[in-house]
Amino acid sequence: MAVRIAGTTLPNDKRVEIGLTYILGIGRTLSGNILKKAKVDPSIRIKDLTEDQANELRNIIEKQYTVEGELRREVMSNIKRLKEIKSYRGSRHSKNLPARGQRTKTNNRTVRGNVRKTSGSGRKDSGQKT
Repeated sequence: MAVRIAGTTLPNDKRVEIGLTYILGIGRTLSGNILKKAKVDPSIRIKDLTEDQANELRNIIEKQYTVEGELRREVMSNIKRLKEIKSYRGSRHSKNLPARGQRTKTNNRTVRGNVRKTSGSGRKDSGQKT
C-alpha cells in the first residue's frame, strides 16, 4: 500500500524516518520530531506502517507544518515581495544571479550564459605566442 502525505507518495522500501524527507519542507530533524509526536518507531519501513499510524503522521504534518505546495507558494510570494520593493536581493532574483554574496567573476558561468564547452576556449589570449 502506497502512503500519500501532503500530495507526495512516499517510497515503500525506505525507513519512515528517511521516507518523510521526500516531502518538501521536511528534513531529518523534523522527521524525527514528527515520529516522536506520532509515537512511531523510526526504523520500520513505510510499507509496514498501519493505516492508523499513516493517518496520525498525515494529521500531524498537515496541521502543524507548512509543506509542499503551501511552502512553495510562501517562498514565491517572499521572492515576489523582494522584487516589488526593489531590494538588492530582489534584483538579483530577477536577473537569475546569486543573491547571497557569492562571487560571479569565475563561478556561475552557466547562469550568466557564458558556457565554455572545452577548457581554454573563450578565454582572452595571453598576449604572447609560444
